[in-house]
Amino acid sequence: MIKILVVDDHAIFRKGLIMVLNRIEDFEVIGEATNGEECIKLLPGLSPDLILMDVQMPFMDGIQATFFLQEHYPEIKVVALSMFGECEYLHQMIEAGVNGFLLKSIEKEELSIAIRQIQKGNPYYSPELLPMLTNRLPFEKESRIKFSRREREVLQEIAKGKTNQEIADALFISKRTVDGHKTKLIHKTGARNVLSLLIYALKNDLVELD
Repeated sequence: MIKILVVDDHAIFRKGLIMVLNRIEDFEVIGEATNGEECIKLLPGLSPDLILMDVQMPFMDGIQATFFLQEHYPEIKVVALSMFGECEYLHQMIEAGVNGFLLKSIEKEELSIAIRQIQKGNPYYSPELLPMLTNRLPFEKESRIKFSRREREVLQEIAKGKTNQEIADALFISKRTVDGHKTKLIHKTGARNVLSLLIYALKNDLVELD
């Protein structure tokens, strides 16, 4: 089971999302909170695998909460929930270290796919938001960074949403080698995680999306 905590200050949306999640096989909502402060207080007794985090909330917003979680609970995946047009805040959420970002209008089928991908360690994002995000992220085009052919191949497979094992199979290398390439790429680019690495690669024309 994937244990999920839902954090959103709008009760109708939060309750509806929980209802949808609990109807998906292998998903279990183990708690809910109305802001980041409540979320943090719940964590010691819940131990969720993944948190669906609203961006704008009172008392402690999703940005502040995500920074805290990255420092104290780095093993928990955090997924930003956004309304269309909140790119400024999503940019800050990515800087804070979220593992994915989803529009609140997401359909059940895509929600299921997204959570499963993110739980496996792969980035996932609502495609509608990506063009705006890549235009506004603070990454500068960095021609001095040199990437090997294999690193570019790994980046391209990441952009396809493949798991580490799928990348290994596609490139005829070991999963451990893929892990090593990802770690090196994150270090080279200064990215916080695989999601910010992917957006760096897109902004710098290192990969193509189908």
